[in-house]
Amino acid sequence: MRPAFCFILFPTLWAQGTLADYQRFLTYSEKQRQFTAGAAGPVSWRESSDRFWYSRSTASGNEFVIAAVDGSKRPAFDHQRLATALSALKGRRFEPNRLQIGNLRFKENVLEFQLASERIEIDLNTYQPKVIPLPGPAWSSGPRVVESQRPVKSPDGKSELFIRNYNVWIRTKADKPLTTDGSEGNYYALSPQAWSPNGGKVAVYRVRPGQRRQIHYVESSPADQVQPRTKSIPYAKPGDALDLPQPVLIDIQSGKPTEIDNRLFSNPFSLSRIEWRKDSRAFTFEYNQRGHQVYRIIEVDAATAVPRAIVSEESSTFFCYSNKKFRDDLADGAEVIWMSERDGWNHLYLYDGKTGKVKNQITKGEWVVRSVAGVDATKRQIYLLASGMDAGKDPYYRHLFRIDFDGSHLTRLTAADADHDVSVSPNFQYVTDTYSRTDLAPVTELKRISSQEIVSTLEKLDDGPLKASGWRPPEVLTAKARDGKTDVWGVLFRPSNFDPNRKYPVLEFIYAGPHDSFVPKRFSPASPMQAMAELGFIVVQIDGMGTSNRSKAFHDVAWKNLGDAGFPDRINWHKATAAKYPWYDLDRLGIYGHSAGGQNSLGALLFHGDFYKAAVSSAGCHDNRMDKIWWNEQWMGWPVGDHYAASSNVDNAAKLKGKLLLAVGELDTNVDPASTFQVANALLKAKKQFDLLVLPGADHGGWGEYWERKRADFFVRNLLGVQPPDWNTVVP
Repeated sequence: MRPAFCFILFPTLWAQGTLADYQRFLTYSEKQRQFTAGAAGPVSWRESSDRFWYSRSTASGNEFVIAAVDGSKRPAFDHQRLATALSALKGRRFEPNRLQIGNLRFKENVLEFQLASERIEIDLNTYQPKVIPLPGPAWSSGPRVVESQRPVKSPDGKSELFIRNYNVWIRTKADKPLTTDGSEGNYYALSPQAWSPNGGKVAVYRVRPGQRRQIHYVESSPADQVQPRTKSIPYAKPGDALDLPQPVLIDIQSGKPTEIDNRLFSNPFSLSRIEWRKDSRAFTFEYNQRGHQVYRIIEVDAATAVPRAIVSEESSTFFCYSNKKFRDDLADGAEVIWMSERDGWNHLYLYDGKTGKVKNQITKGEWVVRSVAGVDATKRQIYLLASGMDAGKDPYYRHLFRIDFDGSHLTRLTAADADHDVSVSPNFQYVTDTYSRTDLAPVTELKRISSQEIVSTLEKLDDGPLKASGWRPPEVLTAKARDGKTDVWGVLFRPSNFDPNRKYPVLEFIYAGPHDSFVPKRFSPASPMQAMAELGFIVVQIDGMGTSNRSKAFHDVAWKNLGDAGFPDRINWHKATAAKYPWYDLDRLGIYGHSAGGQNSLGALLFHGDFYKAAVSSAGCHDNRMDKIWWNEQWMGWPVGDHYAASSNVDNAAKLKGKLLLAVGELDTNVDPASTFQVANALLKAKKQFDLLVLPGADHGGWGEYWERKRADFFVRNLLGVQPPDWNTVVP
């Protein structure tokens, strides 16, 4: 009989990549799930402030819990009845212990939640479900504006606005046009906030449509027919001509529309939805300039139609609007709390809403505000999560602080040396705190803010059985970045049968997207990286320069240079780790990544092929001109220039060294699949050798066990020098 596997290279190695190793790899996540019971998900408070809900993991899946400030808790609903109701509604089986629902809202005895792309409402007395129609979007396919499909009622309910023939109409006793200059090439669009609160005026956008790019798909193997099926989706890409929205103010009594002077917002990537002041004196919107280097809060006087900038954020690189923007208008716009990296670190500022001047910087120092957990306008206090404040500690751990609007009385409200996920009650009397580290099991506590007393321990994962099973946490390691002084942080996973006398090839899991940081900071008994290590690898992950949640200078490395991907820092980290551990074999260094990580992993072989020896690149954005506009222009800027080509895996394909596996889903709606085919085409033209896997019917993720084995086989063959099992004869 043909053997399931055999050695083909490196005969001095021990039996790494054996069938037994594969069995541990393939079953790891499922086996580890038994050790996750008791971990709580994010907490959401009900409006009453005395109750909150969260999901918790169980030995068989998950359940939802309602808890109260007295420490009591109970199931949030009858999970079996809800699963039965959803099964009847959707025509497929729902398991009561594996309900994938989110964004729950409780109103008396009614539960509302998100299920995939729908909102569902359930009467908890009868468990009769109904689908809630969602309001028509104001923005589509990135920054594009679309027409509202629903009328917008006046504040008194006696009139309503609607769109007819591209114009704004009003319906009272009869229908009457408020505008007449709308056309297919310059149409009007409504938003739910169009009416002023006093009903006297309306603010709308007139929109000149931009490019309507689509990407096209062939579904080769649809489940319901023999023949392929085609489809197209809207998909704006960097450099595309965008919709040009122009705000217009309409006086209801006179019927006169007034176009707002756009000199403060003349080149928009986007304008946000219109929001009226409560006293109807003005309306506001946010202006994100094309290229993301100017961001403004615009207020338009309702009496004069004159706009002004309350906040004008300007940067020589990028303003990180996607995850470093926070705004809270106080006292109907008299003051504004604003988030900015203008001093080199992400901090909060208090603006005078009338003058547009900064009253004071609220937070300051060489540390980072990560998010705002609550604003107590009455006591003029802010609750915020921040990181990087503690010298010698992991700079990514989030802690809860409270600070006064004037920047005084900064008070730490969490103690454990760990990463904290908190939820502050609406009345600012209580906080739930879930904290953990990679080596510290999660604990969820309910605390009284005033005294810091622990009211109750809501959940605590018992890691005793996990440790008894032989599990060990990843090792946290640091090394100096390319500047020789900044620490970069990473984690290292060993196989469970690790032997320090062996030599181990190294796999780096990479995702270098500038929108966040990615090295795990929280407890995870079932890490996919640990599963990969079971095959006989050391598996690592590193946050190099160009990722987020450190200083602005650290972040700015990515500006117009996504091809950098922090590789100089990653290489330093690898070398430092190899100097520390003789079993860390840099002569057999592989790398794998998905999506933006797919771009990064191939980039390792193109730009650093003398260091990295093998790469698996899945669903990669290989040229930033081919991917979605909002993400790529955020970091690569506008207009599109030569710097896009410099970071392109397509334009640099001829530089390939090492072994490469490309993979793509034929129906990927996140990253255009053509991006993978274009880099494959460039590699073919350069006469480069590589493997290409196309997954029929696959979207951007969820590719399943076949893909997991295929990726593992590639590294087992090319780094371990072992022929993987013949999966056509061996049952996994």
